[in-house]
Amino acid sequence: MLKEQLDNLKIKYLFILLLITIQNSFGQDSFEQFLKPPDSLNQKRLKTVWISQAAIGSATLLALNQAWYADYPRSKFHFINDNQEWLQVDKIGHFFSSYHLGKLTSETYQWSGLDKKKSVFYGVATSLIFMTTVEVFDGFSKKWGASLGDIAANFSGSALYVSQELIWNEQRIIPKFSFHTTSYASRRPNVLGSSLSEQILKDYNGQTYWLSFNINSFIKKDNFPDWLNLAVGYGGEGMITGNDAFVNTIFLPSDKRYRQFYLSFDVDLTKIKTKSRFFKTFLTVFNTIKIPSPTLEIKGIGGSKFHWIYF
Repeated sequence: MLKEQLDNLKIKYLFILLLITIQNSFGQDSFEQFLKPPDSLNQKRLKTVWISQAAIGSATLLALNQAWYADYPRSKFHFINDNQEWLQVDKIGHFFSSYHLGKLTSETYQWSGLDKKKSVFYGVATSLIFMTTVEVFDGFSKKWGASLGDIAANFSGSALYVSQELIWNEQRIIPKFSFHTTSYASRRPNVLGSSLSEQILKDYNGQTYWLSFNINSFIKKDNFPDWLNLAVGYGGEGMITGNDAFVNTIFLPSDKRYRQFYLSFDVDLTKIKTKSRFFKTFLTVFNTIKIPSPTLEIKGIGGSKFHWIYF
């Protein structure tokens, strides 16, 4: 659901604000040293990671409980089958969020000096525990319900991160996100968002999710740019409701739900060479966003369209 995407975005932006605040408090050199992982496990840093994760996780769950669940009746724990809704764009959102939340958490463990393999598994486990807890909250809400599809998507996103670390010791395939405004939100703003910030999270018609492949990680050519990626994207169009149940009362006659597939170029920001650990961390956080570039769109109802710049 949207809550996990919102949590993931909030954590990333809070992380950036924290970095800027710390940099302004310390000198540039001391801040660079602060970001540098130690050669061996630093117990003080590890405790900081645990305390921070517990505090942020607890605060987020409490906020979610008040914002999303407090105004709706509770029920016995139950599951729902929402796998056919929103052309599965929401499920790919879970995949995206789980991957990046697990990756970010794993990197905080590496910052403490914990070895990489343990950091990966501890980080992913922490991420899955958090996201599964949110799913449990859904299960006890009469309005929603726990979704096996969401859970499967969460584990799939984590599996992509873990498998690449185990097989290649690097992330060659990175899930990314892009968004553009659509006309659908104005027709149902209570569901698809009444402001830009709401629409980014709620309007599935404007969301595109990508798998961005770092080309040179696979071909290994000395004269080929390390930062150039090939991206494959997925989205959907014509979605005013989760499914077609109310198509006759809400959709215009011309509306038709269909899938969209994209092929484009991208940039792996983590491959940009820099000696600044702050800038490197900044690039890593924003490597979740697809760089606007020429894109070929293939429509699920047939036909194609070329965009000189697509976002």
